[in-house]
Amino acid sequence: MKPSIWLAAVAALALSTNAFAAPAPHLTAAVADASRPDADKARDTDRKPAEVLDFAGVKPGDKVVDFIPGGGYFTRVLAKAVGPQGKVYAAAPPASSPDAQPAAAQIAAEPGYGNVQVIPLNPGAFAAPEPVDVIFTAQNYHDLHLKRLNVDVPAANKSLFDALKPGGVLLVVDHAAVAGAPLEVADTLHRIDPAKAKSEIEAAGFVFEGESDVLRNPDDPKTASVFDPAIRGKTDQFVYRFRRPS
Repeated sequence: MKPSIWLAAVAALALSTNAFAAPAPHLTAAVADASRPDADKARDTDRKPAEVLDFAGVKPGDKVVDFIPGGGYFTRVLAKAVGPQGKVYAAAPPASSPDAQPAAAQIAAEPGYGNVQVIPLNPGAFAAPEPVDVIFTAQNYHDLHLKRLNVDVPAANKSLFDALKPGGVLLVVDHAAVAGAPLEVADTLHRIDPAKAKSEIEAAGFVFEGESDVLRNPDDPKTASVFDPAIRGKTDQFVYRFRRPS
């Protein structure tokens, strides 16, 4: 193999996975932080937060949006990863919403999490208080396709694009559906075909940079709901990194 071809192959591998590199020290320290609840720590083996955030390139001082934070699992890790000079905007449905997620506000009120600010989320018209370095969403992108929410998905993705600084990163983690699965599986299985998610996000102007296989599980048949006890916590998940062009 010619040297130039070999170097190109190495570069492609670096973009496609971070499985062979140890996470940055500030990320392993964030995961090891003593203030994290034991219930969160018990999920680390399955969710691999340091590896995922390393692939996103989260750094101390970054301004990050945790888009649909759920129970705040990643909100806590992000807050410690960006440090006191950084900021985490937890974009959560408002308290008046039937989909309210109070965990982020509870975290923001705890000692040591003063860099977390909750912002109300309207997925169809999202806006951050300032341009951010990273937008992170875990296991929630498929929710944009829930029929009851009636979200304009192209508009939602464009709002994510507009919220980022030029050169900023969108990191999407979600449960994989079988190739070619209709978008309606968001309602039935809470999954999405990775290729369809990629196509939608690229249509908003994002450049796809690669994926990490750190959460892949080839043993998941992708035919059951992610809440099925037989597969919950062990789903096949894709981790895609996109960038807003500079």
